[in-house]
Order: sequence, then C-alpha cells, then structure tokens
Amino acid sequence: MNEVTQTANANLVRPPVGCNLPVSQLVEIALARGEGVLAATGSLSCTTGKYTGRSPQDRFIVDEPSVHDRIAWGKINRPLAENSFEGLYQKVMAYLGTTQYFIFDGFAGADERYRLPVRVINEFAWHNIFVQQLLICPTVDQLADHQPEFTVICTPGLKADPLTDGTNSEAFIVLSFEKRVVLIGGTEYAGEIKKSIFSVLNYLMPEREILPMHCSANVGVDNDVALFFGLSGTGKTTLSADLERRLIGDDEHGWSSTGIFNFEGGCYAKCINLSKQHEPQIWDAIRFGTVTENVVLDTHTRAADYSNESLTENTRAGYPIEHIENAMIPGLAGHPHVVIFLTADAFGILPPIAKLTKEQAMYYFLSGYTSKLAGTERGITEPEATFSSCFGEPFLPLNPAVYANMLGERIEAHHVQVYLVNTGWSGGPYGVGKRMKLSFTRAMISAALNGTLEKVLYRQDPVFGFLIPETVPGVPETILQPRGTWEDPAAYDNAAQALAARFHQNFIKFPDISPEIRSAGPQLR
Repeated sequence: MNEVTQTANANLVRPPVGCNLPVSQLVEIALARGEGVLAATGSLSCTTGKYTGRSPQDRFIVDEPSVHDRIAWGKINRPLAENSFEGLYQKVMAYLGTTQYFIFDGFAGADERYRLPVRVINEFAWHNIFVQQLLICPTVDQLADHQPEFTVICTPGLKADPLTDGTNSEAFIVLSFEKRVVLIGGTEYAGEIKKSIFSVLNYLMPEREILPMHCSANVGVDNDVALFFGLSGTGKTTLSADLERRLIGDDEHGWSSTGIFNFEGGCYAKCINLSKQHEPQIWDAIRFGTVTENVVLDTHTRAADYSNESLTENTRAGYPIEHIENAMIPGLAGHPHVVIFLTADAFGILPPIAKLTKEQAMYYFLSGYTSKLAGTERGITEPEATFSSCFGEPFLPLNPAVYANMLGERIEAHHVQVYLVNTGWSGGPYGVGKRMKLSFTRAMISAALNGTLEKVLYRQDPVFGFLIPETVPGVPETILQPRGTWEDPAAYDNAAQALAARFHQNFIKFPDISPEIRSAGPQLR
C-alpha cells in the first residue's frame, strides 16, 4: 500500500458503518435514510439533485513534481496546487468525523496480473452499492489480504469554497497521483466515482504496456472479440448487449499482450426510452441490486417511466455484470477481430457505417468526433458537436498520442478490421433529420462482425475518404449514402465541407502526427 494512502486510511477519525456490507443490508440502510425508494422492479431508485451528469469543469489533477511533466495539462486536465489539495483533504477528513460512512474494498481490472486494488469510502449507502456493483468484488480470502493502492473518498454533503479551496465551484473531483487519493464532493452523481477510477487507470496502465480504452466489448461463439469505442450516449452499452454474443463489459477495458480484460464488474447503462423490445438484456438486468439514477417513477405503482426526462435525459442504471445472462465472467478474452468507432453525428453528414484503413482509423480515433448528448455533462441540453480524442479525452491524463500509438500498433499486429458507425442523425442535421434506427445499426454491426462486409462492394466517400458499403443485409440502401438522404444535395455538400473544416481545425492540436495519418482525414475543396 502506498504510504500516503495508508496514512489517509488510518486517519479516518470515525469508524465506518461497515466494510463490504451485503447489498441487501446497504439497501435497507439507504431506504431507512431516505436516500432512495424501491421501484416496482426491485431496483433502488435514487436522484442526484442538480448534478445529473459529470461536471468536467470541477475536475482537477494535483500538480505534483512526480507527475508534472507527464500530464497533458489544459482544459481537460486542470491543475490544482498541492497546498490547495492538502487543505481540501483536511476538510474531507474533518467532515468524515461528523458523519457515517461506508467502505468498499475491491479491484479495478478482471485480469489478476494487472488489477488495481482500490478502496472507496462513501457518505451515501447507495453510492456504496453503486461501487460494489461497478467494481470487482473480492473473494473472502482476497478481502482478508486486501491492500488498497488507491483510495477514493466521496462526500457529496461537503461543498468546497472556491475562494479558499482553489476549486471552480462547490463541486470537486480531485486526483492526486502522487498520494494515490481521489477526493469527490459537492456532487451526488455516482458516475464521478467510476470515471475518476478510470482516469487513474488511464494514467497507470500505459506504464505496464496496457492500452486503457473507453469502449465496450463482447465475444461471439467463435471467440471473435469486438470493441465498441464511443462517448456516453453513442450506444456502447446498448450495442454490446447482444443476445447472440457474450458481454465482456460495457464501458472500460484494457488491451494487454494476451488480449482484452474488463476494468469493471458491472454496467452503467443509459436508460432513457429503454424498452424490452429493443434492449431486452438491459431491461431484464434492472432488478434488485440495481441502482437507478434520476429515473422517474409512477407515484402509485412505482413503475419506471423510462421516457420521462423531466429530471434529465441522462437517466442511468448501474447493475452487476452477472445481471446480464450471457456475460463473460471473469471479463477476459483474446485479441479483437473488429473495432467499431461509434459517433452520434448531430449534423447528419457521416454515413451509418464506413470501413477505415489503419491510417484512417488512427485519424478518426485521435479526432474522436461525436456529439455530446443532453445530460451527460452539466449544462448540455441538446446535442453539441465535439471532438474528444480517443473517444474518451475527459478521462485521459496523458497526451492522446500515447493511447493512439498503442492502438495503431495493436491494429497492425492483429490485423483488426475497423469501422466507423454513426448512431446519430440521418436525412439532415439535428432538428431536421431523424436519429438512426437501432435496428438498422444492429444489422450493420452484425454484418461487420460476421464478415459480411468483407464481401460487399464499396464506394469511396469523396470528402472523408473512407469506404461506404453499397449494400448491407437488413438495411435500406437509400440510407447508406448520406448525401442521398438529404432533400437538397447541395446543402449536404456545403455541410460536409463545413464538417471537414472542423476536423482540420481540430487536428491542428496534433502537430507531431505523421503525414500518413494526417492525410487520411477529410479533403477540403
């Protein structure tokens, strides 16, 4: 155990309610404390107040000598002075002396060779259920020998003072890599806990030659592994939950010399407009042991109204991966055969599916183009075009080129087929066009995974350069070429050039990328 982390754990001035309490006991405590109510499904339904998504403006990394030259400082990785961290840490310790708290000891990483032992300390019982479902639970013997190498302390009831604490607001998410401590406060959104641990792994894993990835993963009957990269809301959880394939994990993975492994022990699914017809596995997973966030319940029946977005569009369900009937447990598999980049194109320009060369894959991976969807971050109320390097820049402490180069090496070494899939708009931009039908997206991904797309004819897109299939089983040919879906083709051409210019402008921040990768991007007139 890190010496400072050991000191942090020893300094807890009040004994916890319990360590690794059973979920059933935590549910009882949460209900007794008024933290949530039981839904008709048996899940624990909780709300998160005004913070219904991540708060990226309130995330900081402590600027310490041992990490100063490694962190990619900027708008994503905001520095916090060491003395500000120390003051905030003392506030957190004092606060824990005035309230009950809960401890969970577990692991991040299904591969025992590379897993990170973590401790999470929670003020809320329902948060402790959440981390117990989203992380990997130890066996009795593992718990007895557990020595945390990173500690996360989450105290939503403690609000920061920006004037004295050096924060941006009352909320704070502060990572100290040197002291191996994460402090979270002022926000009740549980996703901050899991993403802070992911950020830690994104810093530590490349040192061990492990590529950390913001992706879901599943495996077919022939042990063919597929990865699905994408930001929140683009379909990682939904599309990887496939009745014909086994789920490895829905959000975070590592790629080692032997293959893929899940960082987590559960899933964190968006459930806005969830239906049993379209997402049966996720629907059935929401039962006792699941925690739902900001899902509106009927006041009489306590049935979930998944179409109700009055609290937020970013409604969530966190459940253990065992709730998925055909999950791969433990979450380990071989090297992937297919990689899917998911994007929700708010402009309606990109095709529903396109095949990429290795150089194009590197270009679009570094670009990470998508649209932030409503509710996934505080202040986002409608889709907003964005570029998020590696489809996960908010969680990357290092230069994105570090992760991109590691991915490129693995694509080449394992002859991986890469596809770009647009789960966003077709027939025009947001407000004019319509969101791509899930059934069509599933059909296109099935064709990519079963090898059908290796046997069809393609057309090269004149602006973006990638190859668009002329036919896909189960998908109308009219939607495959996006230009033909617009009422005014000339308007499409202008919008395509405008989007291409956005790509070029964004790529200026990668001055050291090779000419081969740079030239694989869209072409301007």
